[in-house]
Amino acid sequence: MQDKEDQYQGKLVNAALKFRRAAERVRRLPVLAVAVLAALSLSGPALAQAAKTINVVAAENFYGDVVSQLGGKHVEVTSILSNPDQDPHLFEASPKTARALQHADLVVYNGAAYDPWMDKLLAASKSAKRTTIVAAALVGKKSGDNPHLWYDPRTMPAVARAVVKALDDKDPANKADYDANLTKFLESLKPIDDKVAELKSRFHGTPVTATEPVFGYMSDAIGLAMRNDRFQLAIMNDTEPSASDVAAFENDLKTKQVHALIYNSQAIEAITKRMLKLAHQSHVPTVSVTETQPARTTFQQWMLSQLDELSAALGGQQ
Repeated sequence: MQDKEDQYQGKLVNAALKFRRAAERVRRLPVLAVAVLAALSLSGPALAQAAKTINVVAAENFYGDVVSQLGGKHVEVTSILSNPDQDPHLFEASPKTARALQHADLVVYNGAAYDPWMDKLLAASKSAKRTTIVAAALVGKKSGDNPHLWYDPRTMPAVARAVVKALDDKDPANKADYDANLTKFLESLKPIDDKVAELKSRFHGTPVTATEPVFGYMSDAIGLAMRNDRFQLAIMNDTEPSASDVAAFENDLKTKQVHALIYNSQAIEAITKRMLKLAHQSHVPTVSVTETQPARTTFQQWMLSQLDELSAALGGQQ
């Protein structure tokens, strides 16, 4: 009997202790609420700033990669052309592309009629908050010029400076980050410039040919003697090259008048496949270039890898 009474008394004591603790918590709630509200009022602007993200749409993934390097954690980048196995000339804009542009704070694209669908989409979805950067306009190129501007060593520095100016304007609180990233990015292009200078010193005037003028600006920077321009323009513009242009191209390969064939591995037509096969048969080195940045690489790595391939191809002919 005594044991039961002791158990009962113990339960009463425990219940009383629980009640006292609950009452103490209730009394502290107003104080806690005030403390929480005060902390939020102090950290609110900082939290809002930390959460600020600039939405960027890049027509091509190499521009998107550059924006990501410059914006870091402060940007959310969507690249439209990002498949290295797809021919960019066959791309058709989708409703998903239009939706991405509607929410964009910054848009970067090539211009020079390379991505004309961007002009149409932007015209159909105007936005006062959106800043647009067109690479062609920055380097003085227009429709009718060679549109493969990212192979021109002058293009990306100009694009990077324009991007950082736009980011500084939209997010001045993080200006120091953007400016530091710009300095870092420009320095990271130096190995590319050094490689171009090295190739120029070794191979200036070396005759080469190409299936398309994709690599044209870079070959000009190196000083290569590019042949079969009319053939290349016909292929780029999706027209049939003339019989005489085809014959001249074939002769250059058969007689090894050129030291390398540069070909666009993303857009291989029947006739360009024929030229590639003929180059292999004639033991003319081939160099693959693309119009889309390969996955899991940076713009800098992409450019250097192609320059290294060109160096190996031309070096073997000396």
